[in-house]
Amino acid sequence: MNKVLIIAEAGVNHNADLEIAKKLIDVAKESGADIVKFQTAVPELVMTNDAVKATYQIDNTGDSFESQLDMAKKIHLPLDSYKELQNYSNQVGIKFLSTPFDHLSIEYLCNLGLDTFKIPSGEITNLPYLQTIGGLKKKVILSTGMSTMDEISSALDILLSEGTLKENISVLHCNTDYPTKMSDVNLKAMLTIGEYFGVKFGYSDHTLGIEVPIAAVAMGATIIEKHFTLDRKMDGPDHLASLEPNELKEMIRAIRNIEEALGSSKKIPTESEKKNLFIARRSIHILNDLPKGHIITNKDLIMKRPGDGITPMNISLVLNNKLNKNVHKDYKLSLKDIVKN
Repeated sequence: MNKVLIIAEAGVNHNADLEIAKKLIDVAKESGADIVKFQTAVPELVMTNDAVKATYQIDNTGDSFESQLDMAKKIHLPLDSYKELQNYSNQVGIKFLSTPFDHLSIEYLCNLGLDTFKIPSGEITNLPYLQTIGGLKKKVILSTGMSTMDEISSALDILLSEGTLKENISVLHCNTDYPTKMSDVNLKAMLTIGEYFGVKFGYSDHTLGIEVPIAAVAMGATIIEKHFTLDRKMDGPDHLASLEPNELKEMIRAIRNIEEALGSSKKIPTESEKKNLFIARRSIHILNDLPKGHIITNKDLIMKRPGDGITPMNISLVLNNKLNKNVHKDYKLSLKDIVKN
């Protein structure tokens, strides 16, 4: 069984502080995540000063006058920081990824030798961006927040036409409100994506808590992505919808338990429960004392534990046949105790 790939999304929760970013890497490793992921951007290449903040960004930062560009400048690290973060991740022993938001960031991360590129939900209609990512012929993880099925289909077509192999693409169901209300999760859509496009599928979560990612794994997700932070009280747009370290660890523990519990699709007794077969099941027993030669009827029998005698499913082998010896109440009947009448 392949393990669910768990991406601990540090994003921009470092608030442009390299030491906080390294602490986030430590937390991701200690929590048992497979990947720690950041977000790489040159803000001036992503947005103009006219780009307003999303409602959740205003709510989470408490500043409705600041532009999205000014906010982004405060929370993004310079490009050359990510080499240091990659080296630190390697030192700690966890895989490093970062989502690029512009072409310069794509080039920079490609030069770092990343084998996987994460496409954020907002870029799913950015044709030049998709063409560039597709042309790298790397593994791709595509988030689909705000998307229709037609938009997902178009994005996949572009990636494939540029040379990315279908088997190297994973598509994540996602909702881009931070935090996402339970009524807006629509987790069943994750299955629709997987079935319709015939791709590996997963879930990028922005709800509060850990229940929905765990449910996604139970439904068949192969990738889970979840934001985390050192402290939800920190300033910044994404902290309030992120897990704190103990919560991240608990989510990952629960996911590993669930994927182990999913086990095999075969319905057979497990080795651990075979020892209970005779204890829990029943055998054909005699209800009252009976003499040799008695013809057995239903009223002579009772089904009791232990189950190491004649199974009640084979009662037809017993009924209307003679006993070949005297038997006492609660006697566990054997086929050698009867002769055909």
